[in-house]
Amino acid sequence: MTTALVTGANRGIGRHLAKQLLERGATVYAAARRPETLDLPGARPVALDITDPDAVAAAAELAGDVDLLVNNAGISTGAQLLGDLDGVRAEMDVNFWGTLAMVRAFAPVLAANGGGAVVNVASALSWFAAPGAGAYAVSKAANWNMSNALRLELAGQGTQVTSVHLGLADTDMARGLDAPKTDPADVARMTLDAVEAGAFEVVVDDWSAMVKASLAQDPRAFYARFLPA
Repeated sequence: MTTALVTGANRGIGRHLAKQLLERGATVYAAARRPETLDLPGARPVALDITDPDAVAAAAELAGDVDLLVNNAGISTGAQLLGDLDGVRAEMDVNFWGTLAMVRAFAPVLAANGGGAVVNVASALSWFAAPGAGAYAVSKAANWNMSNALRLELAGQGTQVTSVHLGLADTDMARGLDAPKTDPADVARMTLDAVEAGAFEVVVDDWSAMVKASLAQDPRAFYARFLPA
C-alpha cells in the first residue's frame, strides 16, 4: 500500500491529491506551512515550509515510510524579471529550490522503501512565458527540467519521476482570472492515474498540449499573441 507525502495539501490541487490518495487506500502525510488549515480526515498533518532546510529534514525523518513524494507546493507572486527581484527570488526559492530540497531529502527514504515515485507539479508555463508571469514561468521551466534531470539521477534506485503540466485550475491561485479552468479534482485524478501507469509527464489540458507542441515551431508565431502588432 502506498504511503505518500503531499506538500501544499491544505488547498487547491494539493488537497485533492491528498484526498484522492486517501480514497485509494494510501497512508497520507498532508504537509502545509500552517497545518491547522488542513481539513483531511485520516491524513497525518505535517508542518512544513519547503524553503526551511530544518523543516524539510524533520519531515523526511518523520515520514520515513514514504514511497510517493508529491511536490505540489508552489507560489505565484506576479513578479517580473525586471521588476521586484525579491519576488523573483521567492518564486525560485519555492518552485525550484524548495522542490529540489524535498527530493534531495526524500531520495534516500524512497530508495530504502523500494524506489517509489516523485511527482512534481509544474505548469504549462514551463514551456512559455506570458505577461504578468515572468518569474513564475522561469521557475516552472526550471522545475520541469529538474524533473527530467532527476529522472536520470534517480533511475539507478528505481524511483519514477512524473512532471505535471496544466493551464489554469479552479483554485485560489487563479481566482479572478477570466479563462477556462480545470477542476482540480480532475488534475489530481489524472496525475495519480499517470503515476500508476508509470508516465513521465501529465499534460492535463488542450492548452498545455498546444503549448508543448508549439516548441517545435518558430516561436514568433506563438508569441505574436502577446507582442504589440
